[in-house]
Amino acid sequence: MTPGGHHVSNPLVGIGLKIVSVAFFVGMQTCIKASGQLPAGQIVFFRSFFAIIPIIAYLAYRRELRTAMHTARPLGQIFRGLVGVSSMGLGFFALTRLPLPEAVTLGYAQPLLVVVFSALFLGEVIRVYRWSAVCVGLVGIAVISWPTLTLFRSGGALGNEEFVGMIAVLAAAAIAAVAVLLVRDLVRTERAATIVLWFSLTASCMALLSIPFGWQAVSTQQVLLLILSGIFGGLGQILMTTAYRHAEASTVAPFEYTSMLLAIAIGYLAFGNIPTLYTLVGGTIVIGAGIFIVWRERQLGIERKAAIRVTPPE
Repeated sequence: MTPGGHHVSNPLVGIGLKIVSVAFFVGMQTCIKASGQLPAGQIVFFRSFFAIIPIIAYLAYRRELRTAMHTARPLGQIFRGLVGVSSMGLGFFALTRLPLPEAVTLGYAQPLLVVVFSALFLGEVIRVYRWSAVCVGLVGIAVISWPTLTLFRSGGALGNEEFVGMIAVLAAAAIAAVAVLLVRDLVRTERAATIVLWFSLTASCMALLSIPFGWQAVSTQQVLLLILSGIFGGLGQILMTTAYRHAEASTVAPFEYTSMLLAIAIGYLAFGNIPTLYTLVGGTIVIGAGIFIVWRERQLGIERKAAIRVTPPE
């Protein structure tokens, strides 16, 4: 059984769905980058609002539409939305300033920070294995960031742009890690579909508040790209959720890192971005650390289940 109580029917199907969901998310990021340097709030609105279309279609297919918005914790949903939209805005801002492979790879800091924040804010016991993996992963982040830091010190305009983008994507990863902790808490009482729909609606409303700060006029091509980014994001979310119905999280999660390969390929073909040696080496280090953390979580889960089985009832 998965954490959500769904029968694990076919791990290969789960892995396949995860890889396709990753492809949709990279497609979403590609559309956003191709739309140009637009205000982050404007991008967030299109990404969130048009993601609702496939989500509603999916809920209608599952006959869950009537109760989709029902929640016992509306304030928790809204707060999760506020945190999530902050991360989304910073991430989209970074996409407009960084090459696609670097933006995607630096985002891998999120699972590392989830471990750190779980220890700091939730009091989870993190032992030496996972702390070591986090430290190694942060070394990988430093390797990826090094050329940008060097460019910034040289005072070039390109260096300044990329440095700001690097700070934005790392801040987005940190805030996204907080959002993960909030979702962990919400899923104890709320359905995944409800959380996703509340987030999309909250993000859309929050993004509209950024209109007075200057949305830009957009061309037909930009509008189509932004709408497509929302649809891709919604489809990616649905497929990712469905993947966990077919396989354990520890089985599916490592395939998140296929996004690096896709980002390198699309970055080169669509934008002429050639990944640097720093990105490839640092990305490999971060991915290795992330996979180790997933493996360690799986081992701890097995140990906890074994302990429960051997503990006599009181």
